Amino acid sequence: MYLNCHTYYSLRFGTFSEKELLSLAQENKVSRLVLTDINNTSAALNFVRKAPEFNVTPILGVDFRNGVDQCFIGIAKNNEGYLELNDFLSEYLHEEKKLPSNAPEFQNAYVVYPFEKVLLNEMLHFKENEFIGISIADLRKLPFSRIKGLKNKLVVQQPVTFRHKNDFNAHRLLRAIDKNVLLSKLDKTEEGNEDEKMYPIQNLAAAFSEYPFILENTERLLNTCSIYFDFSEKKESQNLRTYTGTKEEDNLMIERLCQEGLPYRYPDGGEGVLERLDKELGLIKKKGFVSYFLINCDIVSYARKQGFFYVGRGSGANSIVAYLLRITDVDPMELDLYFERFINLYRTNPPDFDIDFSHWDRPAMTQYIFKRFKNVALLGTYVTFKERGVVRELGKVFGLPKNEIDLLSEGKYDPSNLDEVTRLVLKYGRLIMGMPNYLSIHAGGILITEKPLHWFSATHLPPKGFPTTHFDMVIAEDVGLYKFDILGQRGLAKIKESLEIIGYNRPDSSSFDIHDVKKFKKDPRINNLIKTAQCMGCFYVESPAMRMLLKKLEVDNYLGLVAASSIIRPGVAKSGMMREYILRHREKGRTEKKAHPVMLNIMPDTYGVMVYQEDVIKVAHYFADLDLGEADVLRRGMSGKFRSREEFEKVRLKFIENCRKKGEPDSIIFEVWEQIASFAGYAFAKGHSASYAVESYQTLFLRAYYPLEYMVAVLNNGGGFYRTEFYVHEARMLGATIHPPCVNKSNNNNAIYGKSIYLGLGYLRELESRVAERILKERMKAGKFVSLEDFLDRVLISIEQVGILIRIDAFRFTGVNKHQLLWKAHLFLNKGTKFEHPKLFPAVHQNFKIPQLHTSELENAFTQLELLGFCLCSPFELLEEAPKNKNGSKDLKQYINGYIDIYGYLVTVKNTSTYTGKRMHFATLVDQQGTVFDTVLFPPVAAKYSFRGRGVYRFYGKVVSEFDFLSIEVVKMKKEDYIPDPRYADMRTSKKVFSGSKSPL
Repeated sequence: MYLNCHTYYSLRFGTFSEKELLSLAQENKVSRLVLTDINNTSAALNFVRKAPEFNVTPILGVDFRNGVDQCFIGIAKNNEGYLELNDFLSEYLHEEKKLPSNAPEFQNAYVVYPFEKVLLNEMLHFKENEFIGISIADLRKLPFSRIKGLKNKLVVQQPVTFRHKNDFNAHRLLRAIDKNVLLSKLDKTEEGNEDEKMYPIQNLAAAFSEYPFILENTERLLNTCSIYFDFSEKKESQNLRTYTGTKEEDNLMIERLCQEGLPYRYPDGGEGVLERLDKELGLIKKKGFVSYFLINCDIVSYARKQGFFYVGRGSGANSIVAYLLRITDVDPMELDLYFERFINLYRTNPPDFDIDFSHWDRPAMTQYIFKRFKNVALLGTYVTFKERGVVRELGKVFGLPKNEIDLLSEGKYDPSNLDEVTRLVLKYGRLIMGMPNYLSIHAGGILITEKPLHWFSATHLPPKGFPTTHFDMVIAEDVGLYKFDILGQRGLAKIKESLEIIGYNRPDSSSFDIHDVKKFKKDPRINNLIKTAQCMGCFYVESPAMRMLLKKLEVDNYLGLVAASSIIRPGVAKSGMMREYILRHREKGRTEKKAHPVMLNIMPDTYGVMVYQEDVIKVAHYFADLDLGEADVLRRGMSGKFRSREEFEKVRLKFIENCRKKGEPDSIIFEVWEQIASFAGYAFAKGHSASYAVESYQTLFLRAYYPLEYMVAVLNNGGGFYRTEFYVHEARMLGATIHPPCVNKSNNNNAIYGKSIYLGLGYLRELESRVAERILKERMKAGKFVSLEDFLDRVLISIEQVGILIRIDAFRFTGVNKHQLLWKAHLFLNKGTKFEHPKLFPAVHQNFKIPQLHTSELENAFTQLELLGFCLCSPFELLEEAPKNKNGSKDLKQYINGYIDIYGYLVTVKNTSTYTGKRMHFATLVDQQGTVFDTVLFPPVAAKYSFRGRGVYRFYGKVVSEFDFLSIEVVKMKKEDYIPDPRYADMRTSKKVFSGSKSPL
């Protein structure tokens, strides 16, 4: 009887989930109801999936509205009708058009016009599939309306939006947030009616007792509607079924491509290769995944033709078929990759292929996929109201001043000191916390389907310009839609640009193949970089945590790096198994003493420690006797997205039960379970880690042999883990001379000439991008600038903008002091003047007499700090009081277990908490010689001292060695003061003498 039900996917309008709607229906003895969210279909699939659990027959529809103005409701008679509704809605969402008052002619869907709309528009004629909706509130007006005579067209339309007063309050807050107004200013027309509730079915029938024909019409309509999606474990994949058009041709094609790939991948043959290939192909065909492989092959083949770099990873990297098709560059034979992680007879979903492209190339690849295949959409996701965001939004709704909102959102308040309004913000914030706020796009998921995408949901058109589903990856997999992951990654752009830079900066360098990773793996120069953790700028291995791990594990080879790539993930460290792995790696005999025999037998290469995702499957299968399908449910469940699902809970209980049957003590069972639970969702598949390690080796090769060119590419592609200035510093440490921006030598990005690096104009924070474009365009067209006057004649620019260039010394080629240049610029350009058109004839310049002016290196340093965000001299040169010692990283060894006094320029801080919630800090710094060192502030010290932004700090602390990795446990610290800015201070009062040193940073 309920044709118009909303969930909180009626964004910023509805107030509860689809499961809560079904629960409400069950409570009120409602056996059939229609989900009609406002211009949205996000809840539809899960509503259908969950409905049988509540003994409800689900029906799908859409509440078509312009804002809150209801046009009509569309109700699908069947799946074809749902497709029609989604086609219609998507057209209007894509084009952002206003919805019409009258519905189009649907073949398989009903239309219900609201009573008030019919009266207002004086509608007289209705198609066979069109009806008029009457709510309980409308019954008072019906007897006095001409509509009462249209007996066969009247149906019950009692909207369901709220359950109780709290829901209505939450609704009003959502509406105020949506309209960006104070709650007190929210127009009543923007709200729903508080009576939009579900009543027990007998109460609803009683309300309409005078009009039994309305109930009968409604019942008849509901009984002709049905919707079906297969959510069973044995469901068919809804992805594109065939690549060529037939399964037979697909099978022949994948066999041919694998045979063609054999001599390329295994020129000398290879033991067991053909046997493994036959096994994989047989299973891939049996499971119906051939088209999935061929589509991925098509994607990467196109990328290679375009010269795009890519990395194929995910569990698919465990496959020899993927290796032969060049989807991945990981040899599963070399690494003995566990095939069953990638695919097994019990597995219903295809393996994961995450294909990374350069962030420059990814848009072109996405465009290609949409053109190449017919039914394509990006996968959606939901952005929900989080605690801080809720407080900010409600703070505005309740009219709190910004400073109070800031304190509330950051949790910096004493509950006993809160006034009534701030208490309301916190109280009502709990009502909308976790609700979806708006639709967004999955990081890289693309769906390529057999049926039209609108069979499953409507699509909207985010700024990226590609149709995007209303549902997320979890429900997509439930219904048999498996995503293709096309991701953007800066690391690949760095490799690609490095090759371009090497081509012009070192054209005489010997040629090399960046894809010859087998050669790189044996290169002692590269392996020594890993062992000594000299990996700044290199993909996945440059962070302080990775640098620490590499040193502790003494990694000097590819296999060691593969393991480290997964061990570094959060869960392994959290479970305590990272430390145990290091101990077993370094201490002979510890493995045999500590490892459970079954675990050691399952994972001999990792000392009986779970390191990779497939270890979860192995342990579940061999240790707990779960079948491979159940083991994969366990692995997926650990991701968090599925952890609350019923199927995961069943498998967890079976894991424990099976182990007890085998006689394992609970202490061992739960220890193993905790290891699984703590890290499985964060660990990589071994093939995935191996893919990362391949890219790490490529970047390490470039750093080892072409360090300056590589650092320029790193800088030009947004850096990496650290701030820009540290890659500039690293380039200097590697032998580069760093120059500030120059109008004749700089590009928008950084430019390299031999060993000289000129910083890009793009680093100048206040320089307008259009001005930079004009400079580069003019330089390309008419050559270098010969003087400031020449520049001003040729480039349309304001005095403010040219002032930025002069202050950063971008005209130093003139040999004229920048203060004098500023005088000249002001004489040439009045403040605020901009030429409307380029000058037709060269200007005749007067020779103004300008006094002799001087600029100090110290002034330059502070100007660089202001305009670039960092200075090009050593920051230690800017200290008001010179360092009392020269202690640095090189001295730590002689202070082991003793105390050191040391100065460091802050690189990065990781703020974290202990298990008891106490704050502590890990900080990485650069010493006076330019070398990195690490410190830790344990809770007692962190309570007394904290880092206050970038700058130089002085530490006193104990030098400790853990597995030969040296760090300082800080006892005391102090931030050192810089001298007053000489541009504004009286230099005569400063005793600082600037040496102009180019050391460290």
